[in-house]
Amino acid sequence: MQLRWMMSIAMVTFTPTVEHCSMATVIGLCLRVKLMRSLPMRYKVDIRVAPGTHATEAAVNKQLNDKERVAAALENPNLVDMVDECLAPTYG
Repeated sequence: MQLRWMMSIAMVTFTPTVEHCSMATVIGLCLRVKLMRSLPMRYKVDIRVAPGTHATEAAVNKQLNDKERVAAALENPNLVDMVDECLAPTYG
């Protein structure tokens, strides 16, 4: 008997508004949290800045896809508030 675990992957590539966007990491974190809250736990989430669209693309991608860095960011109450505000529904 052979068991195969099929991992589903949600891959998102986003383009920051400008090459030096200071909010790129926060935007990526918001995307990651939204997917983590919305998808079943079997999904692996991969968030990336579109190639060639940010000055520190490699560093941003590394931060967004490192479990320990994401966990540490989500322990920061100010960041959690910012993410929650970003993800809050808007009306009208």
